[in-house]
Amino acid sequence: MTTSAGPIRLLLADVDGTLVTGTKVLTDRAIAAVRMLADAGILFAVVSGRPPRGMSMLIEPLGLSTPIAAFNGGLIVDATMHTLSHHVLPRDLVIPIASLLRSFSLDVWLYRGADWYVQDPKGTHVAKEAATVEFGPTVVEDYSALIDDVSKIVGVSDVATAVAAAGEAVREHFGDHVSAAASQPYYMDVTHPEANKGSVARWLAKRYDLPTSQIATIGDQPNDVLMFTHCGLSIAMGNASPEVQRAARRITTSNEAEGFANAVERFVLGTASR
Repeated sequence: MTTSAGPIRLLLADVDGTLVTGTKVLTDRAIAAVRMLADAGILFAVVSGRPPRGMSMLIEPLGLSTPIAAFNGGLIVDATMHTLSHHVLPRDLVIPIASLLRSFSLDVWLYRGADWYVQDPKGTHVAKEAATVEFGPTVVEDYSALIDDVSKIVGVSDVATAVAAAGEAVREHFGDHVSAAASQPYYMDVTHPEANKGSVARWLAKRYDLPTSQIATIGDQPNDVLMFTHCGLSIAMGNASPEVQRAARRITTSNEAEGFANAVERFVLGTASR
């Protein structure tokens, strides 16, 4: 596809709810779509709230050679897991943020370096997250000794209204010192203000000497809207909320109906049959 500023030269994709199915399967069509991008000379990169290790399983099947943006951009690594960029939360805000999230009855997780910390190993979504990222958390009694080099704090609850309210409270209390956005209806990700998906799009544009207008982005959650505003072609998944879909230029099918592959073929490459 060609934008007003030229052809798309890089596609930046969210992972969960976008690139993979609800059961975290990377389909054959998704793999083939990434190969088609490479054949067309279009770069492909991924960004996710996951830790770097939680995306390592994508490197081989997708032939990833571009930087991998973890923690919504809080930590960007290359395919060998060497750090290229790292933004951490201010150490004096870690405990206050955790306390505020807990005041909304959210469980709190901490990501620091390569490790993931929880206080309750049987807490909400812990087992699901361990299966997704393919490694388990470190269990600690409290986080007071872990305030340095924190990449991400996550508030977790199956009460979506509580998650949303907690995010609003974090933004109100801590302002420009943090970025707070939902990566799933049950996860509120709190990161450094430069650790957001819009910043990742700009970082990749600078790294590859591209105007952001020649970047396409695709995602399904509110935290993906930030990257929609820094690209020439934004694509929302069919499983995205109406609010996320309204923020995008194009809408594809759901992640359970090959939405990623369909978007690549129809909107990025223009090869799907009309």
